[in-house]
Amino acid sequence: MIFYGVRSYFRNLEITFRAIKEDYRVGMKLDPSVKSSLDIFLFSPSFHGLMLYRFSHFFWKSHMKFLAMSFRYLNRVIYKMDIHPAAEIECGIFIDHGIGVVIGETAFVGSGTLIYHGVTLGTARVMNGKRHPTVGRNVMIGANAVILGPVTIGNGAKIGANAVVLEDVPPMATAVGNPAKIIEKQVTKCESDFNDRKDSNCEPKNDESNLVEIGEDKSGR
Repeated sequence: MIFYGVRSYFRNLEITFRAIKEDYRVGMKLDPSVKSSLDIFLFSPSFHGLMLYRFSHFFWKSHMKFLAMSFRYLNRVIYKMDIHPAAEIECGIFIDHGIGVVIGETAFVGSGTLIYHGVTLGTARVMNGKRHPTVGRNVMIGANAVILGPVTIGNGAKIGANAVVLEDVPPMATAVGNPAKIIEKQVTKCESDFNDRKDSNCEPKNDESNLVEIGEDKSGR
């Protein structure tokens, strides 16, 4: 039993560092303001805040709740990002600017996703169980967008700045407005059911072509 606990501890630690490495790689690709390989490590508060979440999530899974909540508090005070340590965020996302981002306890965010400042993944009402959004892979969420409740945002979807999303958004669709409405849905051969994902520990690798496409979209700034 003790051996299993130690093995699980080091396994979670390995996943944490692998996630940070993948976050860095995706940040280099999605942030056009990065001029050198050191820019993100030294001067990116959004990457630093995401890294604090990775460690708080590690402590949460390792049943060290006090340390987990302490790292969450530091993140709120220093970087103005409130990410619950129990939230599930796949390896390789990027939060641009970072200030004002709120991600709730039961939220899930898929790899390759680009989140701008002021985004809220929150709950629509007080309830137990799953109450926060599930965000697919390679999603773009514009500045100050609000996604509430246990809704699903499909792979490759785009959420416009200041949108208020209260219902599911299909894969590859674009949603804007308050309340958000679907204005465009692009059907591609790579569209897939998000529930078919195989592994949340950095595999499979992000789709590079979609990452470049999202990285070139400046509308969320």
